[in-house]
Amino acid sequence: MRLHALLTMPDLGLELVTGEGELDRFVRWVVTQDLPDPSRYLSGGELVLTGLQWHDTPHDTEVFVAALARARVAGLATGDARYGAPPEDVIDACRRHRIPLFRVPERVAFATVTERLTRLLSTGRAADLSAILDRHRQLVAGTGLGSILRLLESDLGLRCWVLTTTGRVVDGPDRRPPANVVAAFLAADRLPLVLDVEERRFSLFAVDEHGTSRVADWLLVFEGDCADWPEERRALAGELAAVVSLERAGQDDRQSAQGRVAEELIGLIVADAKPADILARLELTGLGTAERYVAVAAAADTILRPKELRALLREILWGTSPAAGVLEGEAIALVPTDRSVLDRVRAALDTLEPGLGGHPLSIGVSGVVDGEGLRGAIEEARYARRMAAARDRTADVVGHDELATHMLLLASVPDEVRRMFRLRLLDPLTTYDRDNGADLVHTLRTFLETSGSWTRSAELLHVHVNTLRYRVTRIEELTGRDLSRLEDRVDFFLALALP
Repeated sequence: MRLHALLTMPDLGLELVTGEGELDRFVRWVVTQDLPDPSRYLSGGELVLTGLQWHDTPHDTEVFVAALARARVAGLATGDARYGAPPEDVIDACRRHRIPLFRVPERVAFATVTERLTRLLSTGRAADLSAILDRHRQLVAGTGLGSILRLLESDLGLRCWVLTTTGRVVDGPDRRPPANVVAAFLAADRLPLVLDVEERRFSLFAVDEHGTSRVADWLLVFEGDCADWPEERRALAGELAAVVSLERAGQDDRQSAQGRVAEELIGLIVADAKPADILARLELTGLGTAERYVAVAAAADTILRPKELRALLREILWGTSPAAGVLEGEAIALVPTDRSVLDRVRAALDTLEPGLGGHPLSIGVSGVVDGEGLRGAIEEARYARRMAAARDRTADVVGHDELATHMLLLASVPDEVRRMFRLRLLDPLTTYDRDNGADLVHTLRTFLETSGSWTRSAELLHVHVNTLRYRVTRIEELTGRDLSRLEDRVDFFLALALP
């Protein structure tokens, strides 16, 4: 029961003296106290009734009210028998310590208040337990997450939203929670988190705090301060998280036939399988009717497991009906669209970045292609993704427009030709590195990335310039190329860029 419910009981006649902004607090129990310092008998959430027998001076008031604040009581109600009304120093202390203060008319006995509220609170506990059972019945009946959330709000006054970490509202009341709750959730050191926004208070819980990476999880946003909740209500939040976890699992298509076909589709496209095999799976995933496609590739460094990365990529692309798979630790999605999805990806990365903890999340987006250009689109997206990762930012995306034109050309070259080109140039160096514990390939890459600057390359490699000159000479001897020639530098650059 919340404090504001006390003002709806005319038989008690309680009058609010101060604390209008704190009436959302939950009342866990009712106690009567007239000790100068009652803190040892308080555990939080109580409505404290007092006849002010402890009151003589403002110092007495400060001791008593400060003790209530430390104990995190729900509120204070004073009787009129001794003073006729709460003394001004009591009102002032309650205002400073943010303790809601009520006045109990002299005609109403404390025993009446205690009996009435105890009966209501006991009924509330039973309602919480009943709601848990109803929640299970509703789930079995298949009425969905929205029914459960409406039940919590109508029966218990517990308003809750379910959100993804991209900010999508999975379900909840019509009025959305503030936009910054997701950023606060992702950046929080500990959960649950109580957040004050625009004179409203929200409590943020993870759906699967210990089983899913924070950035790939869903969150529960409750209106109110969970610190004021009784134990039964905290347990109910945990029960709701378990239900939402099932809902999230139901939206994961990996176990469905369509999801498995999507995984196969991505693998077949990358392997340059027969067009008939690719077309058949396109039809089964529902993408076969599209005329235009965009490919998206994503990778994360240590923070996300492959299944989480795939689920997060599908969440970023929510509403576009993507076919997604995981290949060599990289999540790849094919989206049926004739428009760029770059803006959607950029907005999602801006939202997700606080939860990455400095761990890179890189995404590449291809241009729009027709059904014959699927393989080239995926190659383009994967190269763009590697380009985003190379920029050394926590969360970055590279789109079609940022790609170098030579890589667009190479994406259409047959695999065997590209493989032979790379082997012819780099195989002598990789073999030498393997047999001698050398680092010629890395040296070559660094030398090219610095445009042939001897000083800068030596600094990056942490070697003397003379050592670098020896390594470059060895590269030229093994490959028969001359790194002072532009043509040979371009060839090496292309070979190193090929997957």
